[in-house]
Amino acid sequence: MAFDLESVSEATSGAIGALVSTTVLYPLDTCKTKYQAEIRTGRHQKYRNISDVLWQAISTRQVLSLYQGLGTKNLQSFISQFIYFYGYSFFKRLYLQKSGNKTIGTKANLIIAAAAGAFNVVVTMPLDTASSKMQTSEFGKSKGLWKTLSEGTLGEAFDGLGISLLLTINPSIQYTVFDQLKQRMLKSKQNARTNGPGSSPEALSAFSAFVLGAVSKCVATCLTYPAIRCKVTIQAAELELEEDGTKEPQEKARRTISGALYSIWKREGLLGFFKGLQAQILKTVLSSALLLMVKEKITRTTWVLMLALRKYLLVNQIRLKNT
Repeated sequence: MAFDLESVSEATSGAIGALVSTTVLYPLDTCKTKYQAEIRTGRHQKYRNISDVLWQAISTRQVLSLYQGLGTKNLQSFISQFIYFYGYSFFKRLYLQKSGNKTIGTKANLIIAAAAGAFNVVVTMPLDTASSKMQTSEFGKSKGLWKTLSEGTLGEAFDGLGISLLLTINPSIQYTVFDQLKQRMLKSKQNARTNGPGSSPEALSAFSAFVLGAVSKCVATCLTYPAIRCKVTIQAAELELEEDGTKEPQEKARRTISGALYSIWKREGLLGFFKGLQAQILKTVLSSALLLMVKEKITRTTWVLMLALRKYLLVNQIRLKNT
């Protein structure tokens, strides 16, 4: 029961951290996603950088449209992070319990994180696809969640599932790097104590968690960015004008990994796979660092609340048995 309680505590604090970071940085996320989704055709390029997206919103008086899809994104982030952190914490503690080890190695950490990430992706993929479509739609013309999902088929709701499963290595790398750095930092403290049954988990300071979160996400983003660009391209696929002026069903072609790779390579070359890398690093590093900072700071509070809730339920259970 002890590891279940800590898993729920980890999942809850992680989900709350995701809500905070998603809401605070959402306008930057919208600008980044619209910039990444555009594939240059010849010399035509609507956005030269993410600041052009922001300027378009301001010049057309559609600043509030930078928040289009925020509700869907928050729902997806909360469910996603809760599932991920619960699975990650649960399997990590189960591994330590079965193996008898006091710490988890890098290889085992990567496998556990990838397994938790894969399950999370399958569950939240329709929300992720809908969120991307809302963000990349024209300012002021975004549709609601239900309408966005109902317009397409079930298969279209899972556009990019293959590349998303591949990208589970991103949080795997991120949280593995974070956990390894965190363990080393806590071990280096002379007053670090060993957790006992019922004691709250050791936590980093807000600044340390922010720095480690930023470093870990930066490493993960740089290593997986070409796949991230392909994923956005697949989810935001639209009919485009070919260079000869005729319309071809590029949408269907770009909804596959090979189609997205070919489209980016043909239009933009090798550097196209890294278009928007700076914006991605800025957004994801800030988002992840903020998420982990909030998570670390509320983990103790969440732990205490979980203990109080368990005690309350046990007391009520005893009362019911005695009546």
